Amino acid sequence: MDKFTTLTGIAAPMPLVNIDTDMIIPKQFLKTIQRSGLGKNLFDEMRYTQDGAEIPDFVLNQPAYRDAQIIVAGDNFGCGSSREHAPWALLDFGIRCVISTSFADIFFNNCFKNGILPIVMPQDVVEVLMADARKGANARMTVDLEAQTVTTSDGQSFPFQVDAFRKHCLLNGLDDIGLTLEKASAIDSFEAKYSTQHPWA
Repeated sequence: MDKFTTLTGIAAPMPLVNIDTDMIIPKQFLKTIQRSGLGKNLFDEMRYTQDGAEIPDFVLNQPAYRDAQIIVAGDNFGCGSSREHAPWALLDFGIRCVISTSFADIFFNNCFKNGILPIVMPQDVVEVLMADARKGANARMTVDLEAQTVTTSDGQSFPFQVDAFRKHCLLNGLDDIGLTLEKASAIDSFEAKYSTQHPWA
């Protein structure tokens, strides 16, 4: 998993509330267990017509936001079914941070496990960030995980809270496997000792 330290990038405004996981990655794309390749189907039914043509009005199809790395969203982002493909699709597209007033619990947890930082902010702050995101590609937002701040293109800075353990994992690029591998020497020592004490096992 890639480390998340400081991210400066384009923020896409998505003021819709209750963006659910089926909107993020529709069910027909859940057949794969590969984490790569899902970005092209991110928000598929919102991005494309039934014949596969792009819908020009959708924010990620607009030239200013094709390379967005941050989404500023409405309330209750990631609700619906508990599909891990949703953060996979966001990450494969290039999204590393989502900012909202609230998230569905399972989606929120899945983000951290896949290298995406979900940030909960008060409504008034989200409105400021949404307005900044609407300025387009020239307005770069900065998310500093170490300092726990989000800074707008004109220098307004807002603090956010994040669980210390999850922060540690993101800063060091540790998913569940990485956390286990941190204990590799202790695991090896245990296995060697166990084998000596229980040679029949």
